[in-house]
Amino acid sequence: MAKTIQKITLSASRDIPFDRLVLSQSNVRRVKAGVSIEELAADIARRTLLQSITVRPVLDEAGAETGMFEIPAGGRRYRALELLVRQKRLAKTAPIPCVVRTEGIAEEDSLAENVQRAPLHPLDQFRAFQALRDKGQSEEEVAAVFFVAVSVVKQRLRLAAVAPRLLEVYAEDEMTLDQLMAFSVSPDHERQEQVWEALQRSYNKEPYQIRRMLTEGAVRASDKRAQYAGEDYIAAGGAVMRDLFQQDDGGWLQDSGLLARVVAERLERDADAIRAEGWKWVEMAPEFPYGHSYGLRRITGTRRQLTDKEIAQVEALRAEAEQLEEEAAAADEVSDDADARLAEIEAEIDVLTQRPPVYDSVEIAMAGVFVSIDGNGVLRVERGYVRPEDEPPVVEEADELGLAGEGSGAADDDSDPAVPGSRIIVAHVGDAAEPEVEEEDGIKPLPDRLLTELTAYRTLALREVLGHEPGIAYLALLHALCLRLFYRYGAESCLEIEAKSVMFGAQAPGLADTPLAARVDARHEAWAAQLPEDSAELWDALSNLDTDSREALFAHCVALTLNATHDAYNRRPRALAHAGRLAEILALDLAAAGWAPNVDNYLGRVTKARILEAVREAKGAQAAQRLEGLKKGDMAEAAAQALAGCGWLPEVLRTKGVEAMTMPADATAEATCSAVAIDASAAAADEEAEAADLPSAEDEAQLEPHEIAAE
Repeated sequence: MAKTIQKITLSASRDIPFDRLVLSQSNVRRVKAGVSIEELAADIARRTLLQSITVRPVLDEAGAETGMFEIPAGGRRYRALELLVRQKRLAKTAPIPCVVRTEGIAEEDSLAENVQRAPLHPLDQFRAFQALRDKGQSEEEVAAVFFVAVSVVKQRLRLAAVAPRLLEVYAEDEMTLDQLMAFSVSPDHERQEQVWEALQRSYNKEPYQIRRMLTEGAVRASDKRAQYAGEDYIAAGGAVMRDLFQQDDGGWLQDSGLLARVVAERLERDADAIRAEGWKWVEMAPEFPYGHSYGLRRITGTRRQLTDKEIAQVEALRAEAEQLEEEAAAADEVSDDADARLAEIEAEIDVLTQRPPVYDSVEIAMAGVFVSIDGNGVLRVERGYVRPEDEPPVVEEADELGLAGEGSGAADDDSDPAVPGSRIIVAHVGDAAEPEVEEEDGIKPLPDRLLTELTAYRTLALREVLGHEPGIAYLALLHALCLRLFYRYGAESCLEIEAKSVMFGAQAPGLADTPLAARVDARHEAWAAQLPEDSAELWDALSNLDTDSREALFAHCVALTLNATHDAYNRRPRALAHAGRLAEILALDLAAAGWAPNVDNYLGRVTKARILEAVREAKGAQAAQRLEGLKKGDMAEAAAQALAGCGWLPEVLRTKGVEAMTMPADATAEATCSAVAIDASAAAADEEAEAADLPSAEDEAQLEPHEIAAE
């Protein structure tokens, strides 16, 4: 005999006037945090009530129904309806669809309604937003309807636009939401799937690794080339990848080839405007190495003098600024209006006083201009550089004493008697007799040999006297340095001391855009503006400087000759040791000077052992252990984040006696070691492999067989 299955009877539903409903004390939801009654009321007003309210009849003492109904589940909906009634947007007697329950326990109904409710999967929400967008609703309309920010809608739509295959992976909980967010950086579905496949063979599946792989080959919007020609790039149809889920500094310009083309085209247009000024040559490049103008003479030009009217304007502006500052001092604060006005005054004064120099047409015809991009993405124009081959021929003036000899007039050979520290020898070749001087009317130039003998004696006498006058010797040395560093050549000094400002910026890309380079260049330009244009006037100008100024100029000139750069083709161990000694005396702190380790300038260019050594020294052994299993590129990225702001420096940049790095409080004795004991031959092999763009021994050990074959 078949068993009879009892049919389920659902609770009855009916419309109950709103004024017959009351809240129940059986509602288990007591915490109201995050519950927005206003938003739900607005939604009900737009779409009406989408979900019925569960109610129970209110009974009197005899157990009979009173005609009132209490709400154990649905209190938020009730309060939203109540708000609409108070706003006169809903009648007090409006019928409310309700499910009437008489069986069971009221608290159980309330708990079941809240617990059994399945939250919407985020992917369903993403797709729902996409469906609304496809049906004609704008992002702003969707945001207004669901009471979220427009940025939230854009984020959901971006996630819905990820490759369908990856969305299915996310739906099966095989990918985290953070990983899906990282994939949304790139709109290229094929590339997204390639990266996902690569991640399956990789130890590191962190979101930052996904972003790094998807943006390889792209150019940061913060890059100076992007800032300079970003508008041209977009106008040419270039794509920009944006990360809507974290700070991206403007995103990435996806087509680096297109960016290079528009940068070159814009530089060419800007260079054409410079060429129209009549310069002999114009060189342009996104970036020139630091020191590219070494060996070229700089034409300073002249600045037009201010008219009486302009001088009066400047004085009036300065008087206004002083008055504002006095008022601010009396009030102990500067108002926003006063601060804005002071900034305007400063800008107006700069316009009147900081005028571009005016160049002579003759100078323009032999000089040239460097056109590049500075670190802020602004056009950098360096005018007035004269190449040695374009210099006008120098006509030597006759000796004031009338001692110029016949022919060239002075000896210029390897046995120059003015060489510091050399012996003065006057050589007589064989028995060659000096030609007799014919007795003729008039004074003829002295013979070369006689002239050499006489000037050799004068040289020795000058050396003896100058050796007792340190003040004049100091001035003579400063004069020789300035001639070489600020003027065409140093041949106008009898001191054979040559100042060489070595060009080393080509080995360090981006050096010209650093604040450090800007400070050195500004100091040089300031001194160049104070020195006379004619080198013949330099001695008098230096003599008239006060002691402090003269010493400051001397220090600047000597500093420009300093070369502490390691060159593989010119090893100078003693010179570099001397540079280290100077660094100690000067208490040089490279971290304070602005150097910090990143992937480009250090971490991405050394072995994994050195990366771990750096993290171990700065953050301790545990921090280094967390990175040990990462591939080289991922390890460098993670180490850069770990070392940010800690002041760590590689050993070659450290100064003895200067503690620039702050060690972690829990650092062990191992963490304080300055080096990690590693096999020297293995380290050298890894460095050679990286230089050849091949996997190191450690990297190769972590590769799958097919990856090794691909490498």
